Amino acid sequence: MDETGVMLSMLGSVKVLVSKDDKRTYRGARVKRTTVTAIECISADSRYLNPMIIWPATTHRSNWTTFPTPGWHYACNESGYTDSNISLQWLERVFDLETKEFANGRPRVLILDGFGTHETLKILEYCFANNIALCRLPSYTSHKLQPCDVAVFGPLKTAYREQVERLERGGVNAIGKEHFTYLYKPARERAFTAKNIKAGFAASGLFPFNPDRVLRTVPKPPAEPTPVVTNEAPSQDDAVLQTPITPVSADSLMLLQDLILKKDAHALDETSKQNLQRHLLKLAKATQLSLTKSALQHNHIQLLMAVDNEAKPRRSTRADILEKGSGQVFSYEHLQNRRLKRAEEAAAKEAKANAKGQGKRGQKGKNTVQETAEATASTSTVRRGRKRKSTVLEAEAGRSMPKGKAARDRDRLL
Repeated sequence: MDETGVMLSMLGSVKVLVSKDDKRTYRGARVKRTTVTAIECISADSRYLNPMIIWPATTHRSNWTTFPTPGWHYACNESGYTDSNISLQWLERVFDLETKEFANGRPRVLILDGFGTHETLKILEYCFANNIALCRLPSYTSHKLQPCDVAVFGPLKTAYREQVERLERGGVNAIGKEHFTYLYKPARERAFTAKNIKAGFAASGLFPFNPDRVLRTVPKPPAEPTPVVTNEAPSQDDAVLQTPITPVSADSLMLLQDLILKKDAHALDETSKQNLQRHLLKLAKATQLSLTKSALQHNHIQLLMAVDNEAKPRRSTRADILEKGSGQVFSYEHLQNRRLKRAEEAAAKEAKANAKGQGKRGQKGKNTVQETAEATASTSTVRRGRKRKSTVLEAEAGRSMPKGKAARDRDRLL
């Protein structure tokens, strides 16, 4: 078992080309120096366990694990490095669970370096209780005796760097924690091969057990130099430089060109043959450029599609806090369940808000109908009152009015 720190973006030094006339002493770079720790464990029979990823954070965000990594475990603390609690959690949740069935009751040997967090009292008690023998490597010898350091972590970081460069060519400007699992998983699959794992155990002399394999590589004290006189004359073959072979693209096009020049143009005169040859060369060159551009564009389109497909679930996932607490360890399945639970809670909350809004709109509509009915009743009452008043006026108008004195005298004379 061993830990390795993986820088999110660039693993090596970054060089920036500037003009010699530019007097500025520094440059801004889009490189995140955030380091994520991965705890890895390999076996002499070329098997390897699921990793534990340690985020440099106090909370776990939901968009950090959108890429499927079943069986992986995740932890977080402020430093991003392992501690005694995380080491114990890894021993219980990863090493013990994934090796107990294969061991079938036999003792298990766990080789690790002499880091202080690996030898706490709780870890030792757990190992004694579960038949696990701890083998501690001497200090300052992990680069020679640790199989992961000897033959696995080097190819791992090389493969991860290639994944980062590939993603940057696809248009991603800044690599964040949300990209790590998408980049680390394929790099891990390329590095953790049976060949590399067995080579690591063999080079460290652990399996097959061969201490001389390591002792031969230990530098010896320098001896006094003795002059060496040789009478051999340098041969001419040593002075001849080997010319590298340049690969030729579009072979079929070149074969067709030779066929035209050698067989089809034999009946032409010399001037016509030269003109045909010149035109064919231009046509072949233009066709090669077109084929090359088409191939490059096709590869770039495929890369952009892959990057976009990978980023879709991450863009659609909010960066919600799934778990809190430094030093806690969560499995990928646990985080998936928490993400689903959060989604269900959000959906229920939204449905409740929609139902509440519909209830308010229904109450408002009911009040509006009631007010409309009251207004209609009031209007009809006013109209009925007006009609009644006009009827009274007409009746009073139709009633005989009292006649005056002149009218009575006229009626008497008649």
